[in-house]
Amino acid sequence: MTKLDSKQDRLRRLGVLNPHPERVRAPWFQSNDFFDARDLIQVKYEMLRHVSVDGAKKADAAELFGVSRPTFYQAEAAFARDGLAGLMPKPRGPKGAHKLNLEAMAFVERHLEGDGSIHARALAEQLESELGISVHPRSIERAIARKKKP
Repeated sequence: MTKLDSKQDRLRRLGVLNPHPERVRAPWFQSNDFFDARDLIQVKYEMLRHVSVDGAKKADAAELFGVSRPTFYQAEAAFARDGLAGLMPKPRGPKGAHKLNLEAMAFVERHLEGDGSIHARALAEQLESELGISVHPRSIERAIARKKKP
C-alpha cells in the first residue's frame, strides 16, 4: 500500500474524502504535493481562504474548487461558527428517536408495566392505532433498552 493509498483510506474512514476531487481546478492543487484535492477539509478551507485573502468572488471560488454555491455558503457559515472543525461533514438523518417522544414513551411504559410480556410488534400496532404514530418494532426495542441503561 502506498503512502497516498493510506491517506485516502484514512480520509474515507473519517468521512472527509472528497467525492469529486477531479472537479477541483485550482492550479495549486494541480502542481503542488502539499495540496490534495481528495481532502475535503483542505479543499473547503482553501476555497474560503481564496475568497477571504485573495479577494476572489464567492461564485468563482465555488466553481474553481468544484462545489456548488450553496455548499460554499454552508462552509463559510460553519467555518465562521466553529472554525476548522465546522468544515467536517455532519451526520445526516434524524439525531435521535424523534417518533418516540415523551408521550409515546409514556404509552410504551404504561403497557410494559401492565403486561411485561407484551412484544414490540404489538406495541407498535397499538401506538399506530391509538396515537397515530408509526414506529418500527425494533425502534421500540432500542428505546426500551436505552431506558434500562443506568
